[in-house]
Amino acid sequence: MDWQNRRLGEHAPCWDPVGDHSPNTLFAASMAQGGWALEIPSPSLYFQLLPRHQVLIQNKRGVKIRGLWYDGKALKPYRDQESGRGGRHKDRWTVHRDPRDARFAFFQDPRTHEWHELRWTGLPPQGEVPAFTDARVRELLTAAKQAGLKPRTDRELLPLLLELIAAHARVDQWPGRLTKAQRTERAREAAQVQAAAADRPAAGTDGAAIGSRPQRPVPVDAAVDAERRSRREAVVLQQPCAPRRLGDGDRRRAHAR
Repeated sequence: MDWQNRRLGEHAPCWDPVGDHSPNTLFAASMAQGGWALEIPSPSLYFQLLPRHQVLIQNKRGVKIRGLWYDGKALKPYRDQESGRGGRHKDRWTVHRDPRDARFAFFQDPRTHEWHELRWTGLPPQGEVPAFTDARVRELLTAAKQAGLKPRTDRELLPLLLELIAAHARVDQWPGRLTKAQRTERAREAAQVQAAAADRPAAGTDGAAIGSRPQRPVPVDAAVDAERRSRREAVVLQQPCAPRRLGDGDRRRAHAR
């Protein structure tokens, strides 16, 4: 930029007050004097830079962060136990979460210092749910409150969440009927999900959480169809018979003549 090349004048360095210096020349002088130490950060830096939440670990439900419950095997040794910390967050545990992907939270074991993944308890045991951001969480909790829902577990919130994130749930939500602000919000959410997937360390790398999900987000339509299919299959006692082919009745009557 031009301002980096401007002459410093009376703000010149003490070791050369009459010299013709600019921010760029001072940067070049410091690099020539001290050199440049390039340090490649470890993959665990991703987890360390995520927002922190100070929570209590409950025995049966795990940890609650912004209205949603998260749980995982890594919490087993610390359930219903105090962290031993003092100060403002006395006896609480630190859990990190990426606001761009609210499906998971991350917990660092204080004994092994390894990072572990905590799944949202509303996720199905099989299959995947597309990533959703903090904005979608607020929308989900508001919709549940307006509908008068008092779920016993977050699993009961999953159908409502899928309806909210479905791309073609209702006619009034089709892209052509959305306002400019709504289209901007959807595009921003999609970009945040992709950025979170790209930033997250791959499974098996140093510092990566155990059981990390694939980096590519799951398509919304595929996740919604899979969940609805599982609900339909759960209420059917036996597999229905295939319907007759079109025109079988006319052919049968023709042969009977």
